[in-house]
Amino acid sequence: MILAERGRMNPASLYRMIDHDTAHLNAGGMHSSAAGSAISDNDLLDVYSRAVVQVVQSVGPSVVSIKTGKKRGSSSHESGGSGSGFIIAPDGYICTNSHVINGADHIEVTLNDGENLPASVIGHDAATDIGLIRVIASDQPYASFGDLKPLQVGQLVIAMGNPLGFQSTVSTGVVSATGRALRAQNGRLIMNIIQHTAPLNPGNSGGPLLNSRGQIIGINTAIIAMAQGIGFAVPSTTVHWVIPQLLSYGKVRRLFLGIQGQTRPLSRKMIRFHGLNQMAACEIMGVEPKSPAAAADMHLGDLIVGINDHTVESMDDVFSRLSELPLTEPVRIRIVRRSAIFDTVVEPGERTTDD
Repeated sequence: MILAERGRMNPASLYRMIDHDTAHLNAGGMHSSAAGSAISDNDLLDVYSRAVVQVVQSVGPSVVSIKTGKKRGSSSHESGGSGSGFIIAPDGYICTNSHVINGADHIEVTLNDGENLPASVIGHDAATDIGLIRVIASDQPYASFGDLKPLQVGQLVIAMGNPLGFQSTVSTGVVSATGRALRAQNGRLIMNIIQHTAPLNPGNSGGPLLNSRGQIIGINTAIIAMAQGIGFAVPSTTVHWVIPQLLSYGKVRRLFLGIQGQTRPLSRKMIRFHGLNQMAACEIMGVEPKSPAAAADMHLGDLIVGINDHTVESMDDVFSRLSELPLTEPVRIRIVRRSAIFDTVVEPGERTTDD
């Protein structure tokens, strides 16, 4: 798998810098509590600023600008759109948004050093707004993904991109919500979206969202044009199961159930009553008519807690589990419906479109 650790990244140095500055601050001999508080705040802000600078210096070389175009004639290209991306492997694999590259006849990538290279599409998935392209290059600086621990509301984040060719545009903010749903361009809901306050420009689409260690925690995907300071990102948990499928098949091969869902926290009473070993389930928010889920008598409001003996806590879990299963075998789904818990067998099909 290409989501390897990047050799140039050294988060430990960031913490050593903060520890050194904090020790220096504590040794400063504050005489007035009011003055000490003011000086401490200023110094801490300076430490944070330099922490952001180090993250940018470490990750910035992996962030690229993407320009796309569509054919107007037999040989010319009409200017299309632009976006950002980031290199995730030294041999030129680049992660971006599906909507940045979807439908493009021509893709050009501008690397951090200014070199322009043509790119080819490896695959993309409109349902998660994740795309993978590649340029023919070697020994490229690449970004590393963070661990899959849940994000915390209020956690500091750094958004990077190359909008309209402006190199390493950076903004900072905090996670304001997790588990959001966002409507994709094809009309489907993208689930488990990160909402954050780092200001974005349209050309930031496809750029990385980073934590304070310089690790990728999401891909910036959209902004609400009429709202100031609201940004969204697809979490790295989604990227981890989408990218291998794009590498293998050029798309995400999904067993089609015909449901929409969202994460639903479970009460301790419900967990004890049903003997569950999980804190959440996937709540069915919609069932498509004449779908496999409808044929299996799955209902609006049902809680999916397992697929083939594997725990399910979110729609991401459902997607991930279904993506691992053979396309020709029935799927056993465990459901909680009010006070009952039972298994239902679904004969799913493969979704052949992005609808």
